Amino acid sequence: MYEAVQAYPAGDSTVARLASTAARLGYSGLVIRTRSASRAMEPTAIGDEYGIDVVTGVEIDADDPSAASGSVGNFRPDFTVLTLRGGSNALNRFAVESDRIDVLSKPMAGRGDVNHVLVKAAADHGVALEFDLGPVLRATGGRRVQALSDLRKLREIVDHYDAPYVVSATAASHLELRAPRELRAVGEAIGFDADAIDDGLRAWKRIAERNRHRLSESFVEPGVRRGRYGDDAGREGDGREGDGREGDTGSGVDR
Repeated sequence: MYEAVQAYPAGDSTVARLASTAARLGYSGLVIRTRSASRAMEPTAIGDEYGIDVVTGVEIDADDPSAASGSVGNFRPDFTVLTLRGGSNALNRFAVESDRIDVLSKPMAGRGDVNHVLVKAAADHGVALEFDLGPVLRATGGRRVQALSDLRKLREIVDHYDAPYVVSATAASHLELRAPRELRAVGEAIGFDADAIDDGLRAWKRIAERNRHRLSESFVEPGVRRGRYGDDAGREGDGREGDGREGDTGSGVDR
């Protein structure tokens, strides 16, 4: 199972400290959401030292869809996992309708809300919705009650449309990391079963593996796979039409 965290300077702990703690808590992978930390670190070296897969990522925090669109274009080629932070209905809609965004994080934060239309769009475009358990773990009083209510609402709609989702405690410090068993207990409070929470933690790994494959040499460009005829495809006079078979670099468009 994987967790996704904010590292220094956006968070209070370094990537190495977070990786060490995550490995001790039983995680096999860690997604770094902080752009500067992802660029500065050596994920393979850190992963080898602590026995955990460290994934480079970025979380876009934009004021509006126009600014978010520019950031997606700039960052998508350089990071394995790309998330967009919600906070308004306009940002939420932009995220779930974008094939280049992996995860809509904090969809219920700020003025943001999620309805059936947005969740159906997320399912259609393969954008995972984040169940942010952080406020339930760290907030008190009315804020915690509201967080529970938001998560229950999101769970019901996600279940209805079988939309992709991820689970996180959104830790910004190694002290805020929680073991999977603790997140399962929180999940039960909002109607999840243990397997559903585990699947949301594993989803980070699936996203990372998928994107690593797309960034590999097997893809000529995003969405175009190199197959058996990759060296010859697209040459004048080839005469092949895309039919979805292996080796047709003009077919098989991935999001």
